[in-house]
This record gives sequence, C-alpha cells and structure tokens, in this order.
Amino acid sequence: MKPIRAIVILACCWAFCHNAFAVEPSATTITGARRLEDTVARLGCSGDNWHMTWAADDRMLAGLCDGFAEPWPKVPHKPFNSRLLSIHGVPPKIDIEDNPGYPEILVGPGLRNCSRYYGFGVLAVDGKIYQFLSTPNRPIDTALPHPRFVGAKLIYSPDSGLTWHNQDGSTPVKWEVWEDRSHANMVFFEEPGDTFALLTVLQMGQGYKENEDGYVYIYSPNGSTEGTMNQLVLARVKKDRILDRKAYEFFKARRSDGSAEWTPDMVARGVVHTFPSGWVNTGAHPYAWHPSVVYNKPLGVYLMANWGMGCAPDGMFFGKPSYLGFWTAPHPWGPWTQIHEEKEWTPGGDKNARAYQAQIAPMWLAPDGKSFWLVWTDFQQAGGKQPYYSFNTQKVELVTQ
Repeated sequence: MKPIRAIVILACCWAFCHNAFAVEPSATTITGARRLEDTVARLGCSGDNWHMTWAADDRMLAGLCDGFAEPWPKVPHKPFNSRLLSIHGVPPKIDIEDNPGYPEILVGPGLRNCSRYYGFGVLAVDGKIYQFLSTPNRPIDTALPHPRFVGAKLIYSPDSGLTWHNQDGSTPVKWEVWEDRSHANMVFFEEPGDTFALLTVLQMGQGYKENEDGYVYIYSPNGSTEGTMNQLVLARVKKDRILDRKAYEFFKARRSDGSAEWTPDMVARGVVHTFPSGWVNTGAHPYAWHPSVVYNKPLGVYLMANWGMGCAPDGMFFGKPSYLGFWTAPHPWGPWTQIHEEKEWTPGGDKNARAYQAQIAPMWLAPDGKSFWLVWTDFQQAGGKQPYYSFNTQKVELVTQ
C-alpha cells in the first residue's frame, strides 16, 4: 500500500469512528420555562417531600414523609414518617398504591420514640432500589433551639422493593435510636458543617438506563445555615458500589475544559453552584434548597428545580411564598444556567400558597423533552387545616429556540 493511500484510508477510518461515537450537541437552546396554571391538580395523599425515581418495571416510586396517605384507598392510613409509594398513570389521572415490603416507620407516640428518619433521595437502578433517609440531631418537636439535620441512613432493596436491608446487608432494617447512630451505621453522619445530610439523587431515565459513565450523582446543601445551605455540593459513586462509603468521591472543582475534578476527601469539596441568599429559615429546623435533578435526554441537558424557604420576619419557615427556580447544565456538575426565577411561587395564582419541595417527576418528562410535570407540597393553612399538604402536580413547558 502506498503511503499516501494509507494515510487517506486511516483518516477516513478515524472520521467514521469519531462520528460514530461523538455526542452531537443539541440544536435546541432552553431559554425559559412556563408553569401552566390551568394544569394544577391537587391529588390528595397527605404527606410531603415526594422524592421520586423511575423503576425498571415502569412504576414511579415516591417517598412520602409525615403523612397519613389519605384518601388513597391502596395505602394504609397510618401516621407514616417515611413510606415509599408506587405511582401509575399521568396527572391528573394517577393511581397511588403502597409498597407493603417497605419497613414500617411511624410517627410517635412520644419524643423519645418518635421517628428519626425522613425519606429523601431515592434511586432505582439495575433492579435495586436505594433510599437515603435524613436524620436530625434531636427530636424536631422540642423546645430546644435550632434542631438540624446531621446525617443520612442508607437502606436498599435488592428485589425491587419486596425486601429491605441495612447498608451492611443485614435485615430487617433497623431504626437506630438517637444515641446509637454513628458513622458505622449511617452513610453520612455529623460531617463538616452538617453537609450531606439532606440528599437528592440525579435521575437518568427508567431504571437509570440513560446513564453512560457508570456513576450515581448525589446532591446536597453544603450545610444548615444561611451561606452554606444555599450552596450546592455533589458526590458521586460507582453504581455497583453505592453501599461502600469509602468509594464515594466529592466534587472539588470544574476544570477549564468543563470536566470535573474529584477528591475522596470531603473536607476538600468544592461548591457546584450557589443559590440566592435570604431564603434559609433560622427558626425551627433549617430547611431549604433541596434540588431535584433529572437528565433531559431529548434535549441533551440536565434540568434542575430548586426552592428557597419564604421566611417570616422572626426567621420561622413558611412566613411568605417560597422562591422557585429552574436551571440547566451540560454536566451533572454544571455549570448551571438559570432559565426561570420566581420570588413568589404561587401555584394556580394562589397568593396564600406556601409551596415547597419542587420535584421534577422523572417518569413524566415529555418524549420531546420540552415539558415535564412538577410535584410539590403546600404548607398553607386554610380553615385551621392544611388542605394541600399532599401530592400536588402542575405541567411546566420549557421555552426553546
């Protein structure tokens, strides 16, 4: 073979391989978002938080905190502190049912025996389900000042929710009493500045099948005070080593080429993004800026919803409407570009709304990626009750060009 001909053939081969494996950038640019007020549906099932994941068997699993799950007939009406429910259908016609294999964790009856674990980030991957449950430093219903979240317990199901195990593989799940919690039985506990205590997990399609690098990404506020809670930090772990705390790495910095630098040292962690200040309560337990992040495969971007607490003048939570924002990024670690901001989040135009915990439902992302359903809870009082402390939904359209 003549040298020139060989070079041409090699160049053609390189070009073919490059084009075959290159990821083409999306031609669509997201410039904003619109909440469609005529789609608001308040669907009952008392409770809050609603961290969600899309299981391989086409269920959407949603974590309920502090509720009775009424009036849904397929869920026991007990005072659950944490429960994992299955959801079928699309709003406003959905069906919610219980997962009876989930370990029971009820509220009460007293401070000493009250529940210490609140279901947060959840992920279905490879037929397994993992859930992080946040734990505070002491009972929240006490007169002591400033209780706060200080860690997270990890439980998992190897069989799509039929049975559940502790992080070390033992079963049944054990709900450690206050003084028995430690680094030995919590995946994170009393970390620097209370970081990695309120965890959410990046969702990437049904059963996590849209993930290509083999990592699970876990977000958290950087602490429990103004100035740290509005900072976003990030950890990653290989999806087959989620139970191994030593395998976790932490985002350190973004390099000039957009890639991320990682470190096994949590103290050396960096901040992925900083949200606006002034939206963290100082009364009761600090509670704000828990992101919901979903990979929008049709548009080739990561989409985040997040919220800040509307504080009263005395620092108590839910004194005014919350902050709501949406962001996009080319990678799980950013950089994050804000496409929508509301400093008075009032679903349906309800000025009395005290909406919080904005969640992007991973199973309800449109096939073209240009709309999704948002789930949230509303803490407002009406007639001495909280009528919207439930599973509320609204469709959101992305503005593109």
